[in-house]
Amino acid sequence: MGFGRSSSSSSALKWLGFVTAVWVQSISGNNYTFSNYSDALKSLMNLTQLELNSLSVAKDVGKAFGILAGLASDRLSTPVILLIGCFEGLIGYGVQWLVVSGTIQPLPYWQMCIFLCMGGNSTTWMNTAVLVTCIRNFRRNRGPVSGILKGYVGLSTAIFTDVCTALFSADPASFLVLLSVVPFAVCLTAVLFLREIPPAASVAEENEESGYFAVFNIVAVVVAVYLQSYDIIGVKTGAISIAFASVLLVLLASPIAIPFHAYFRSSKHGDEEDAEGRAEPLLRSQMAEETVVGAAAATDSELPPSPQLLKTEEEEEEKTRPVLGDEHTILEAVLTVDFWVLFVSFLCGVGTGLAVMNNMGQIGLALGYTDVSIFVSMMSIWGFFGRILSGTISEHFIKKYGTPRPLWNAASQIIMAVGYLVMALAMPGSLYIGSMVVGVCYGVRLAITVPTASELFGLKYYGLIYNILVLNLPLGSFLFSGLLAGLLYDAEATPTPGGGNTCVGAHCFRLVFIVMAFTSIVGVGLDILLAFRTKDIYAKIHVSKNAKKPSGNLR
Repeated sequence: MGFGRSSSSSSALKWLGFVTAVWVQSISGNNYTFSNYSDALKSLMNLTQLELNSLSVAKDVGKAFGILAGLASDRLSTPVILLIGCFEGLIGYGVQWLVVSGTIQPLPYWQMCIFLCMGGNSTTWMNTAVLVTCIRNFRRNRGPVSGILKGYVGLSTAIFTDVCTALFSADPASFLVLLSVVPFAVCLTAVLFLREIPPAASVAEENEESGYFAVFNIVAVVVAVYLQSYDIIGVKTGAISIAFASVLLVLLASPIAIPFHAYFRSSKHGDEEDAEGRAEPLLRSQMAEETVVGAAAATDSELPPSPQLLKTEEEEEEKTRPVLGDEHTILEAVLTVDFWVLFVSFLCGVGTGLAVMNNMGQIGLALGYTDVSIFVSMMSIWGFFGRILSGTISEHFIKKYGTPRPLWNAASQIIMAVGYLVMALAMPGSLYIGSMVVGVCYGVRLAITVPTASELFGLKYYGLIYNILVLNLPLGSFLFSGLLAGLLYDAEATPTPGGGNTCVGAHCFRLVFIVMAFTSIVGVGLDILLAFRTKDIYAKIHVSKNAKKPSGNLR
């Protein structure tokens, strides 16, 4: 009985933590919302496009300090990491609100860079706490976990944008209030429930997890379609706006039913499972998982102990360098060719995608659109579809065929290059098509790279490895947004009184899009190379996943 009660409580707490993690991710994409208030900063501070883009780079440089969050993930508890992130975001975005609202005079440029950097860095603490904890809690379903959590990050930009448009008529100052206060409140809630819980230790539990993840996927798709519908209808004032915001909050809160269902289901079957002697397989499975090194073992191993799995500590110490799939230290990971192939290919995808997100305000204005919030929202929503579908689909193809995850990154890079060329042509409607295509492919890159890194280099130092990969965000922002887009735009722009400048026409960003299309093609080659180098690892994962099926059928 005691075991049954413990099992039911553990299951409910694990899912309650995942629900709060989803809520945190729903508000932690504020780093992608710069275009919604960038024009207000540009006018208020009389900035050139290069200066404005340097501000956006400062925001993304905050991601570089995510290494601190990675180091802390192995030393501090999840609640402490969340608290650091929410307080930093409150200060960073709060000061920006004071400036944009006119409450205080514009700060010196270097000080604004610092506060934008703080706002950007706050999300690294939130994302690290959520991703590391949830991937450890659900290590046999890393693809769906990454897809769902990263999917909600993608939706968060649309959530903020549409709620602000609905309730505050897209006022930049009100938007910054949301960015500072809402994440703070949500993280305080997550602090109470997000903890590391022992992962599933049987096929039945893993199947139960898959069922619940399907529910999360359905709710997420409903939220995404609902947000897109609001963008399409065009009526964004009065009672309709209030009703929209109310229904959206209900949809976001609805997954809270899953922990209750998990608790009652576990309680109901607790005594029954004890009577069947379920404790022994649990212990045996846990021993196997702790012993097996490598992604295939960490993700999927449920095979009975064998001499190969039960290696002695002395034999392990004799190994001079781990192979792909083994647990890597930071130094061991960065000394591999595969790490840098993954790093640079990631840069080609997220760096160019960030350039579009950071410059969407000016891209839209250059092409004659007065309201660019719909494009910001569309990139967010379609980025969600890319994240959530790629996580689930890539997991399915690993189980079915052993398909290496990097192949999905290669496919997304090809489509991304096409999207940039479409925007370079600047035909009627091309910005709508480009926003959707780039959004989807950017989402795929993020959702696929997260589990790939854990499968190749292990989970022990995953928090730090993840944040080293995330260095691509500030690096990509600097190269493609700060330098490429900023310099080429200013070369085409006309100076305005006060020290700023403006550019209208398809020529403003055409060369930028062409260069980024070529960069994406380079990324395709790197992803194909990585897929070839890791095919054996994914073949082992495929075998271990399918080896569990007979034991599951015996129940």
